[in-house]
Amino acid sequence: MRLVVAQCQVDYVGRLSAHLPMARRLLLVKADGSVSVHADDRAYKPLNWMSPPCVLQETHDEGNTVWEVTNKAGERLIIRLGEIEHDWSGQFGPDPGLVKDGVEAHLQELLAEQVHTFGENWTLVRREFPTAIGPVDLLCRDDSGAAIAVEVKRRGEIDGVEQLTRYLELLNRDPLLAPVTGVFAAQEIKPQARTLAQDRGIRCVVVDYDHLRGYDDVESRLF
Repeated sequence: MRLVVAQCQVDYVGRLSAHLPMARRLLLVKADGSVSVHADDRAYKPLNWMSPPCVLQETHDEGNTVWEVTNKAGERLIIRLGEIEHDWSGQFGPDPGLVKDGVEAHLQELLAEQVHTFGENWTLVRREFPTAIGPVDLLCRDDSGAAIAVEVKRRGEIDGVEQLTRYLELLNRDPLLAPVTGVFAAQEIKPQARTLAQDRGIRCVVVDYDHLRGYDDVESRLF
């Protein structure tokens, strides 16, 4: 990674032409060979860039440093640098990748630990209860002892309702479990999914992930 803060002028020559007049900008040269030009806004989107594979050649013209970046299609990004305020190079090393917070598996785990979310005196029979077409996320029993299959999603859509419907059909063939009803639990449930679930006798429950983790500060809420 090379990070340069400098006054620069940028010209793109390729399928079309584009010009950025001289101004203070951030230039990033990454290990994959990509080069991008950033202003102090727009979050992640560069003003101009060249994706790999490409080659960067650095020359000097009339006392100024010039970068010419060329890709395999022959397109060029010509960056003429003026005053350079910062020039840093270093190795970042292997990146472990993005670890998403609130994935379905973690949400399922939290709900398994807190089945009272669905009703008082509920008990968990098993997580990942097996069926012939895949495991049900949670199999529970309510305060009357009736079996309930819970399908957990981050975002509840029609496909999830269809999936739970198929599980219920199989579970209700088991005389030791039947009758089995269903709960569709998600952080957000789409209106179409809610309508389909209600039509099939499936209860919908919107769950608060932060509250389940104990991060929700009730006293700081406005309403």
